[in-house]
Amino acid sequence: MGDYNISAQTEENFEKAKNRARIQVILSKLKWENSDLLSLYEVTELIKPRGQSYLGVKSIPIKDIIGSEGRARDFSKAFYPKKELLKERWKSIDKAHLQFIDLPSISVYKLGQWYFVRDGNHRVSVAKSQGSEFIDAEIVELDSQIPLKKGMTMRDLRKKVIDFERNEFLNQYNFKDIIPIDEIVFSATGMYSEVLNHIYVHKYYMNEKTDKEIPFDRAVKSWYKNVYFPIIDECRKLKLLTSFPGNTEGDLYIWIVRHWDDLKNMSGSQNVSIESAALDYKQRFAKGYWYRFFKRIGDFLFKK
Repeated sequence: MGDYNISAQTEENFEKAKNRARIQVILSKLKWENSDLLSLYEVTELIKPRGQSYLGVKSIPIKDIIGSEGRARDFSKAFYPKKELLKERWKSIDKAHLQFIDLPSISVYKLGQWYFVRDGNHRVSVAKSQGSEFIDAEIVELDSQIPLKKGMTMRDLRKKVIDFERNEFLNQYNFKDIIPIDEIVFSATGMYSEVLNHIYVHKYYMNEKTDKEIPFDRAVKSWYKNVYFPIIDECRKLKLLTSFPGNTEGDLYIWIVRHWDDLKNMSGSQNVSIESAALDYKQRFAKGYWYRFFKRIGDFLFKK
C-alpha cells in the first residue's frame, strides 16, 4: 500500500472512530450515563490503594480497560477518540499498524480485574478500532479493598467507598450497642474517620476532669448526647436539611462543627454557641429553591 493510500486510510479510520465516539456520547446521554473513561486520579483519590506490585508484561483483554491516568476525557468509554486534536498521533499509530510495525507495549495500572492506561492511550484506541481483542501491557497492580465494576460511575464508586468506610467504622466499635448509629449517615468519603476523631477529642476533655480513664462507650454516649444531638436538633429547628438536597444530617453535623471552629478562630473567642454557628452557616451557605430544583435535575441527568 503506497504512502498516499495509507494516509487516506488512516484519515478514514480516524473519522470512523471519532464518529463512533460521537454516537456513544449521544447514547450515553439518552441513558443518563457518563460517556467518559474513569479517571485513575479520581479513582485512587477515593479508594486510596495500600500498595503496588509489578506484574511484568502480559497480554490483556482490551474490553477490561476502563480508564486512563491522564486522558480520561479524551476518549469515550469504548476508547474511541472524542477530540480532533488526537488525530495526528492517532493516525501515526494507525499507520504503524497498517505497515505491520511493532509498537512498544502499553503500560497500565491494574485494579481488581480492570485496567487503567498509564501510557499508550492512542495505541489502545487504534487497536480497539481495528477490532483487536488483546494488547500487550506492562502491568503494575494496585492493592485495594474496594471492588470495581465495569460501567461504574464515580458516583457509584463514591458510594462503594462510603459503604466500605461505614462497615469498617461499625466493625471496629460496637456503636449499635451504645448510640442510635443508624441515624448517623454520611454522603461523602472520609467523614466516618472524622467523626471518630471528634469522639476521641471529646474523650480527651472528659479524661482531663477525672483521675480515672473514661471508658470508650461512656465517651461515645456523652459525645452523642452533648455534641452530636444538640447540633442536629438545632439543624432540625432551622430546617437546614431542606436547603442541602442530597445530603444527610450527618453531613450537616460535620459541616457545622467545622464552621463552628472557624467562627471561634475568627472571633478569637470560645464563646460561640452552637445555635449561632448553625444559623450563620444557614445564612452563608443555604441554597435557594431554584438552585435545589436544578441541582436535582442535574444530578439525575448527569450522573458521574
